[in-house]
Amino acid sequence: MTIVTLADAKARLSALVEQAARGDAVWITRRGKAVARITTIDRQRKPVDINDLRKLTEAMPAQPVAARDWLRQLRDEERY
Repeated sequence: MTIVTLADAKARLSALVEQAARGDAVWITRRGKAVARITTIDRQRKPVDINDLRKLTEAMPAQPVAARDWLRQLRDEERY
């Protein structure tokens, strides 16, 4: 748990939200008293149907070039 002042929370809200999303609650104080808490939201994850996933990946065309070779070629062509 992290405790920050309201002024500090305003200055680094994005970082505090990321911290809360990772599971570490953030308490915000005003004049030394806790007034708010940022926590993560428990989300119900949708289960993945393995058969649907398999159908999807089987329908994808195979790449003609390995990803590492494609990336290497892209990198080499962009050099100056």
